Amino acid sequence: MNILLLSRYQWLGASSRYRSYQYIPRLESRGHTVTVAPLLSDTYLRRLYDRQPLPAGDLLRSYARRLRDLRSAQRYDLLWIEYEALPWLPYAAERAIRPRSIPYVVDYDDAVFHRYDMHRTGIVRRLLGRKIDAVMRDAAAVIAGNAYLADRARAAGARSVRIIPTVIDLSRYPATPAAERGPFRIGWIGSPSTSQFLSMVAPALQRVCEGTDTRVIAIGDPSLRLPGVPLELRTWREETEIAEIAQCDVGIMPLPDSPWERGKCGLKLVKYMGCALPVVASPVGVNATIVEEGVNGFLAGDDDQWARALRRLREDAALRREMGLAGRRKVESQFSLDSAAPVLASILEQSQSPG
Repeated sequence: MNILLLSRYQWLGASSRYRSYQYIPRLESRGHTVTVAPLLSDTYLRRLYDRQPLPAGDLLRSYARRLRDLRSAQRYDLLWIEYEALPWLPYAAERAIRPRSIPYVVDYDDAVFHRYDMHRTGIVRRLLGRKIDAVMRDAAAVIAGNAYLADRARAAGARSVRIIPTVIDLSRYPATPAAERGPFRIGWIGSPSTSQFLSMVAPALQRVCEGTDTRVIAIGDPSLRLPGVPLELRTWREETEIAEIAQCDVGIMPLPDSPWERGKCGLKLVKYMGCALPVVASPVGVNATIVEEGVNGFLAGDDDQWARALRRLREDAALRREMGLAGRRKVESQFSLDSAAPVLASILEQSQSPG
């Protein structure tokens, strides 16, 4: 099968990297050919994360390239689309350009429909509020990262909806917790766009760290500031992120309970658990199913619960190890590339053009 992958980002974009790119060698081993056609470049993302202006000319060139990719799509058996083909344009335009004879599979790991249907501008809500529903409805299959996203696809009338969580390649992760050493380290990994959520738990982190050698290791936002919290900032690099996480004693994922966050797929938690770390997370969306209370971590809904969970893990090394290994086992069975790749391949194969 000859597949055209219309990804949102190049390799630097986590959603594209985890939801599609890491699967390509597995698909190629089954005899398929995947041509990658990203919309937005790594340069775009670097400027975005560095909070630099985004040149309008670059965006126009990205859209022109995507239009060329769509016009050439007739020579493929299947389109594999991340979110939508033409963001911020009405579905009628996307549908008119995309070849009708070529089926497509669309993938979601975020509630991107809320960018439109909850936009602060009324005209955006009117023009685009139901766009993603239309994309889902016309797809040969919708792949959703969690139940919240799958429920939206079913409500939109999608003909086939399958859940594939965001997974990791466990061959790159340590199978057991690191040896005990030094101060207690609370780990967090993310992008500058999500580091704001650490402020939610800053009071609890202050309480836990006060008068001790506990510290917070934050990977991914060099501009992060948490007054009163002993903070070590680490620059994110793909080649070092796993080693950085593995140096921590616990991984955390605070989230506000809002519609966008309910669509998150819990990748942070999966990475921590892949490193055999216990986790503490807000009970929002898929977090409440990934974290098994008292088994592989704790769910914390307020400052007292966050402080209590982190202190308990700091004081009990045996519990940390037990929970970390339980988390690792859960990733092996439910969130590994080995378990997800055959499922994705089957969905793509069943959706291809009969010609």
